[in-house]
Amino acid sequence: MNKYHKGYRNLKAWEFSNKLAHAIYDVTEKFPKSEIFGLVSQMRRSAVSVPANIAEGYSRNGSKERRQFYRIALSSLTELEFYIDFSFERIFYSDTIYKSLSEKQVETAKVLTGLIKSVK
Repeated sequence: MNKYHKGYRNLKAWEFSNKLAHAIYDVTEKFPKSEIFGLVSQMRRSAVSVPANIAEGYSRNGSKERRQFYRIALSSLTELEFYIDFSFERIFYSDTIYKSLSEKQVETAKVLTGLIKSVK
């Protein structure tokens, strides 16, 4: 990442969600091939949607519109939370990986919720 980037990349919510999206991509590489068009696709789509909506919201001029994109990001993050839990229940990864993904998801939700509240 270029250290001279400005804008949305400076938001902690974007930073956390981007790291989570990369972690989801890494973990789903090891999922069964039968899930490539199912759970893998859904998890990746929702994971990437979070930082993408934060970036798009950041570019909006009005606070109402900005907050709406951040809320969409939070909705995608909540959807991802379900997929993380469901994948663990299906035994697609270990307790350690589950704990790591869950912690990343929770921390991202906290920071993103703070961002939403900060938009006046």
